[in-house]
Amino acid sequence: MRALLSVSDKTGIVEFAQALHALNVQLLSTGGTAKLLADAGLPVTEVAEVTQFPEMLDGRVKTLHPKVHGGLLARRDLPAHMAALQEHGIDTIDLLVVNLYPFEATVAKMGCTLADAIENIDIGGPAMVRSAAKNWQDVGVITDASQYPAVIDELQTLGKLSNALRFSLSVAAFNRISQYDGAISNYLSSVQFEEDKLSEDYVPQMAVFPGQANMYTAKMQDLRYGENSHQQAAWYRDMQPQVGSLATGVQLQGKELSYNNIADADAAWECVKSFEEPACVIVKHANPCGVAVGQNPLECYTKAFQTDPTSAFGGIIAFNRPVDGAAAQAVSKQFVEVLMAPNFTDEALEVFKGKVNVRLMQIALPNNYGNVRNALETKRIGSGILMQTADNHVLTLADLKVVTVKQPTPSELQDLLFAWKVAQYVKSNAIVFCKNGMTMGVGAGQMSRLDSARIADIKSQAADLSLEGTVVASDAFFPFRDGLDVVVNAGATCIAQPGGSMRDQEVIDAANEHGVAMVFTGVRHFRH
Repeated sequence: MRALLSVSDKTGIVEFAQALHALNVQLLSTGGTAKLLADAGLPVTEVAEVTQFPEMLDGRVKTLHPKVHGGLLARRDLPAHMAALQEHGIDTIDLLVVNLYPFEATVAKMGCTLADAIENIDIGGPAMVRSAAKNWQDVGVITDASQYPAVIDELQTLGKLSNALRFSLSVAAFNRISQYDGAISNYLSSVQFEEDKLSEDYVPQMAVFPGQANMYTAKMQDLRYGENSHQQAAWYRDMQPQVGSLATGVQLQGKELSYNNIADADAAWECVKSFEEPACVIVKHANPCGVAVGQNPLECYTKAFQTDPTSAFGGIIAFNRPVDGAAAQAVSKQFVEVLMAPNFTDEALEVFKGKVNVRLMQIALPNNYGNVRNALETKRIGSGILMQTADNHVLTLADLKVVTVKQPTPSELQDLLFAWKVAQYVKSNAIVFCKNGMTMGVGAGQMSRLDSARIADIKSQAADLSLEGTVVASDAFFPFRDGLDVVVNAGATCIAQPGGSMRDQEVIDAANEHGVAMVFTGVRHFRH
């Protein structure tokens, strides 16, 4: 058996080669990999010795040769193929170990030049990988160090690689080549080419959206069904998921997550991540129905639950702090589909042992978790995709423009910032009443902003909450004064809205007439 090893990332390659040598596998290699193996005392044959052709063009040409590709592509079950190898003095290659030039890592660096990017486009590596992967029935192709143990295990126990392993390695190889080519396409079609600036140190300006968008994801699991039971579904994650995102979570117990569970869980998790202080978010049908901050998880949950106990039934609950026993005891009294947190204490886990259907998700949060978000968002439409930069705007007190005679109080300003964060995650049209760090009424997803305001008031009454002295956040401007009249008559004393309507002055005059404070944020949060 012969193995050709040519890797850019040399993690574990010496140990892997030592294991192959112990199994009497002949080692072929190139350039730096060959030197590394030889320095480790391993007998290794340079590819140039096999091809009788030296590496050239700064290593750009070294494996593009019939004695390499013939050895990889020849089918052992076809006499004509084997006769051709014998005629031309070509030996078979049974294992190929290749990982590619670090193109993705190179272009991710600040100040990457176009020359560096181009130089890190691998040519010979992908060509060999494709040859080996195509001939999977005879050749095992290894493209990642994580595959080394499985290969060695089968060689030691079976003396060869099983069909199943060779096929899975082939699939992984073609996937890797696809990702690699997609990354190159994304980069090059984002370059805003400027011929007059071309030089070795030319760092191109990059478009936010490439001319061709290649998005690669890996399937995490098949789901029982989609949004409805007659639909099929699966859950995929980015190849390099963001730390602290839902896709990095670990399910500790409970039934399998459903399509709707995952969609709602993501809405809850992204919302709770927006708060620096301890917070709890309860989501139902993709909308927050209760959000609160407090001193500890129990206080956060108690306040969030008060907003809308009816909608909270069967909801998704997220905490941005570890769940302790006290919070777990409170949550366990209601029907909850999914409970998410950075961690759970032993006492909390004990509480839910008897509720085996409750899905517990543990998602580690980095220190700067509030800033860890998707950079781009996509939405599937008929025969296409809409793509946009994510709505990651963070409002500060300095952004607020007071437009009324009455000025907001310091406590109202803090509640306005809280309400604005919540409104960002409520489906448009969104109206959010808040007071003392908790939602008091949420109106979501209505075609009319006026109806959203009325619904928020109705929900607060159903929860036996008073809206007197509350603040209100509206995700977009009030097109008429009627919506403002509703929230003020319900008890609001301070309103945050983007501003920008043709009738802004009419709405400002209405606020002054009511004697309430109003601020413009200068930014809206449509969410469809």
